[in-house]
Amino acid sequence: MNKDAIQTLARAVIETQAGAVLALLDRVDEQFLTACGYLLECSGRVVVIGMGKSGHIGSKIAATMASTGTPAFFVHPAEASHGDLGMIKPQDVVLALSNSGETEEVNTILPLLKRIGVKIVAMTGNPGSTLAEHSDAHIDVSVEKEACPLGLAPTSSTTATLVMGDALAISLLETRGFTREDFAMSHPAGQLGRRLLLHIQDIMHKGENIPSVQMSASISEAIVEMTAKRLGMTAILDGEGKVAGVYTDGDLRRTLDSGLDPHTTPVSEVMTAGGHCIAPDALAMEAVQKMQAHSIQGLLVIADNGQLAGALNFQDLLRAGVV
Repeated sequence: MNKDAIQTLARAVIETQAGAVLALLDRVDEQFLTACGYLLECSGRVVVIGMGKSGHIGSKIAATMASTGTPAFFVHPAEASHGDLGMIKPQDVVLALSNSGETEEVNTILPLLKRIGVKIVAMTGNPGSTLAEHSDAHIDVSVEKEACPLGLAPTSSTTATLVMGDALAISLLETRGFTREDFAMSHPAGQLGRRLLLHIQDIMHKGENIPSVQMSASISEAIVEMTAKRLGMTAILDGEGKVAGVYTDGDLRRTLDSGLDPHTTPVSEVMTAGGHCIAPDALAMEAVQKMQAHSIQGLLVIADNGQLAGALNFQDLLRAGVV
């Protein structure tokens, strides 16, 4: 194995494809804007079609659009000729991919797409092709050469098409005002989804699992409660059941250093008054930020009426996948 030759070839592939991508900058023109207009005005779905490698790229473009606010799906053009054409409706927009613009399976269904009445946006490497000429908007994704030394394997051409597809998807995302919260709604299983969709009330300890003692309780009673509930803290409640303060593992260490008798000293004398808290409807990510900002390991959850609603610590956030 000639390592130098392999490295030289690999770098040449990257340089060729990088050049093909940079050449696309001048193709973000009126045709690109027209295509964006059709996609933005689409009241149905964007239907992406393509054969072979163009089909693989088309599937990815459809997936990217679907997850960024532009409803889209992929239809295999050969299958479209055998029944799947019924998946395409007049209110849809078809995004057709073909490097040559002469792919038989794609061009075969062009008259039928025209009859249905859909708008056709084509992405080809041949502006004079059949597909380009019969489209409502054509985006030129031609490349000077493929990265394959034989000039045969689709490499630069598929990369250029993919990048232009991403340019379309992200342009639409920005124009629609698509937000991080919108993105999270279509990615609920991902970490971003958990950060933006999970609320404190979804993961906090509730009811009998909330550590709490009255202000009159002794330090030792507070320790027993902390040990039983295993959150590293306990809420200190006043006579109305509202939070007067919090007693934590850190407070306990400081108490022991002070030499106070834990059996006779009321916990109210050594608690942290008020303490850090958060609302039940706050995002879980806000709890992470608050804990990090104050270098603490837990938070009390306080309802609008001032009553103790729950409690959570950093381990709860870890288990929920928020961090």
